[in-house]
Amino acid sequence: MRILALDVGDKTVGVAVSDPLGITAQGVTTIQRVGIRKDTGKVMDYVREYGCGLVVLGLPLSMSGEDSAQTAKVREFRTMLENKFRSSGLSKVKFDWMDERLTTMQAERILIEADVGRKKRKTVIDKQAAVLILQSYLDSHSHLFTEN
Repeated sequence: MRILALDVGDKTVGVAVSDPLGITAQGVTTIQRVGIRKDTGKVMDYVREYGCGLVVLGLPLSMSGEDSAQTAKVREFRTMLENKFRSSGLSKVKFDWMDERLTTMQAERILIEADVGRKKRKTVIDKQAAVLILQSYLDSHSHLFTEN
């Protein structure tokens, strides 16, 4: 089963997908936000394209572990996404959260170390953050793929 991960922001949504064995995460794209209905529709397109059975959303908690201002927006995005999936024949797709604290800073550091210029970093940082969210999820849930 492949997994899709999302780094949901106000302006963009970073998207990453796992390999079929659930070992590695690869960046897919960065969706430019235009409205929650269209944005969730694009996410559905990627779930269908890659045959994903699980969508993991980065949960933007504050450093103390409390909800942040962005947390409510991401929770709303997930609710809208779940409702859209239920009404579109994708009701078997599951959803989960992954703590995303510091992933954007980590992504920035990785891109700087890879000598990616500032302008290019702005266009790929959310996709890289989604990769980090998904890889963390895969690493902490590896038992899901090794059972049987």
